[in-house]
Amino acid sequence: MVRHRKVAHVHYKHSNNNETSSSSNNSDTSLASRTFKVLSMWKTLVGCLCLLVAVYVGTLGYLETRVNTPFDNEKVVQATGLDVPERYWGSYRPGVYFGMKSREPKSPVFGLMWYDVTSLNKKVRHWCDENDHLPMYGWLRHDGVTFGEQVIYDPPHTLITSFIKTPGGQHGGHWTARINVTTTQYKEPSLFMLVWYVAMEEVRYGYGPAQLWVDGNTLRYRGHSPQLANFKVQLVAHSGKIIHSAFSEAHAPGLHLLKEKFFSLLKVQNHPTLGKIAMVGPDEEMIEKNMPINFLPMQLLVEVPFVLDVVYTNEDLPTPPLQGNEYTVALDEKKNAFDQEFEQKFGLIKKGYSEEDVAIAKAGMSNMLGGIGYFYGASRVQSQYTKEPVPYWRAPLYSAVPSRSFFPRGFLWDEGFHGLLIGRWSPDIQLDIAAHWLDLINVEGWIPREQILGVEALARVPKEFVVQSNSAANPPMLLIQLAQLVKRNPDMFLHETEQRKTLERMYNRLKAWYNWFQSTQKGQEPTAYRWRGREDDGLQLNPKTLTSGLDDYPRASHPSEIERHVDLRCWMYAAADSLAAIATVLDKQSSKYEAIRDELGDEEVLNDLHWSPHTQTYADYGLHTDGVRLTRVIPKNPHESPRVVRSISAAPQPKLVTSAFGYVSLFPMLLKVLSPQSEKLGKILEKLDKPGLLWSPYGLRSLSKSSPMYMRRNTEHDPPYWRGQVWANVNYLALSALAHYGAVAGPHMQRAKELHSRLRANVVRNILAEYKRTGYLWEQYSGEDGKGSGCKPFTGWTALVTLMMAEEY
Repeated sequence: MVRHRKVAHVHYKHSNNNETSSSSNNSDTSLASRTFKVLSMWKTLVGCLCLLVAVYVGTLGYLETRVNTPFDNEKVVQATGLDVPERYWGSYRPGVYFGMKSREPKSPVFGLMWYDVTSLNKKVRHWCDENDHLPMYGWLRHDGVTFGEQVIYDPPHTLITSFIKTPGGQHGGHWTARINVTTTQYKEPSLFMLVWYVAMEEVRYGYGPAQLWVDGNTLRYRGHSPQLANFKVQLVAHSGKIIHSAFSEAHAPGLHLLKEKFFSLLKVQNHPTLGKIAMVGPDEEMIEKNMPINFLPMQLLVEVPFVLDVVYTNEDLPTPPLQGNEYTVALDEKKNAFDQEFEQKFGLIKKGYSEEDVAIAKAGMSNMLGGIGYFYGASRVQSQYTKEPVPYWRAPLYSAVPSRSFFPRGFLWDEGFHGLLIGRWSPDIQLDIAAHWLDLINVEGWIPREQILGVEALARVPKEFVVQSNSAANPPMLLIQLAQLVKRNPDMFLHETEQRKTLERMYNRLKAWYNWFQSTQKGQEPTAYRWRGREDDGLQLNPKTLTSGLDDYPRASHPSEIERHVDLRCWMYAAADSLAAIATVLDKQSSKYEAIRDELGDEEVLNDLHWSPHTQTYADYGLHTDGVRLTRVIPKNPHESPRVVRSISAAPQPKLVTSAFGYVSLFPMLLKVLSPQSEKLGKILEKLDKPGLLWSPYGLRSLSKSSPMYMRRNTEHDPPYWRGQVWANVNYLALSALAHYGAVAGPHMQRAKELHSRLRANVVRNILAEYKRTGYLWEQYSGEDGKGSGCKPFTGWTALVTLMMAEEY
């Protein structure tokens, strides 16, 4: 090219005009060619950039939508609503003291409110609320399907609520609810206000006009829906006297505001003998704004003692509904049948328990079953690819709840423990619940750990806990629970049973869930794992690990990517073992999960990652210092309030967190990772038995008394939670492990057996004693005096006391 340019230059210099013209044309052509090439390059570059942008935007859009895209596989729940008639109606509103609904997304809901009109402080009872300070409430018997009986002490009154279902027909059958009100304080009959209502979240096409009318002393309601067809509800006085009744047709902004709406409807009326009384009247706002009716409160001023039968009748079922004396007889028969079945399955009378203790065990299991709710809605979720929270898909959830007063919604790892007890009573209910949870898995293999579905559930959750992050895990106890069901009832899954078909539909989802753990919760070292979601805001004494389920249990003081969490590693071992067991019974390839289990069960590797030769304990690893404390900082600006922040007196170092000896240290034993011959198992059992550490007369403490974090607050407003209290679920795991090691030949067999006997006696004795003293099962118990603490009633995993009494693991 260089030589050609030189020749052209000389040629140009000595040529004539024609030659010059010719040369000029060639030059123009060359310039045009170069321009075209440049433009082509620019077009190509711009095209590539556009393609890259399109790919980026497309990828980003794809990543953004993965968090709320359902898992692409056959749904586990194949039959619901009227296709499961035996579980169609139920007490599926655990957050209210008493209510009924069906397993439909937009079911009409029925419920009870009450108050004492003789009291100067007329508190309307509706939602289960610790601030009501009721001495006791809860189910005495509940079979999860056909009936339940509950007692509510609200001095000076006692309410006994019950229900019985009458199956049949094409639209869910009949049911009758009874409210029995008595009092011991008044010698003469006293006045009491009962409110029974029917409500809907919204009125939709196909729901016929409601009709309410009074027929003598009976309030009657007639309604219609596509699923229920024509139905009637009657309020019939079985015994006692109705002094005055009223009803209203109203519009409520939502199910979470029914009590407030009821208050707004009260109008003072002049009664000929009672004088001024407040009874519901017309909903003037609804009339003025032409709103649809979705709330129908029926108010009864009654003389106590009083018994009310609420009779729900479906017109396609010719069998008459139960009421009056027939209901009384049927309820006694149900109770006797329940007692016989309970003894057959748990054998507590045979074990020598007193009648009172057996009644508590029945109440524990009944409250677990009576705490099953049916929810429908969409969670709020977020991933690193979404700027703002986005809605999950709308879905149903059939799930037990930990606490009707404080946690009336579904929690993932709690449900794993709930199923252990529910499955002993009814494997079909256990599978149905697990199926609903597994249908909430997304395309990534993630399940939101807390389910806040519907306006009633949302109204009871602080804002900071509403949004669920797709990096947040929760222990895979649900998977372990299902494997235990399979191991306990192998014949149930051997042939083409409905249970086997359900388990087969679950299998791919369980694998996806396990693979999600493997891809998102890995640590930096091979076979190490780390809970995500720890954040250091400078205010917490030790940043919480909510995803582990152990909330404020002390981990490394400074969250970092080098952390290794021994409990998560053990959960992954147990989950792999569970998947292998399920795969085997379904005739699937189990070798992959057996290989993972064996790898995670390698004690030498476990010890390299988590064993401290110095303290002879298992521990987490991370960036840690014990030199932390909470300090009150006085702001320079006098208008600002003082703040309590964390101060650090010693720099953190990468090391094992050996100062936090507690539940996390026990996980290699709790989940049976260690072999019966393990020397380290012997060390754990030795430390387990020391009163100065975890052992107490009330059960195993969550954190050792020797730990610097023992019973210390995490922030100014955050009392200790998993820092020394006794928790029933982990004590259950400990009893299960000790029973296992006490039944297998090995050097620690006798010690494990003896520890099991003593620990079981301590835990059971204290839970029963606190129930007798307070009327409740509690969230946790003090390691110092055994007193219940946290929220109540906590009839989630604390109800495992029934299995502890039965020695069922």
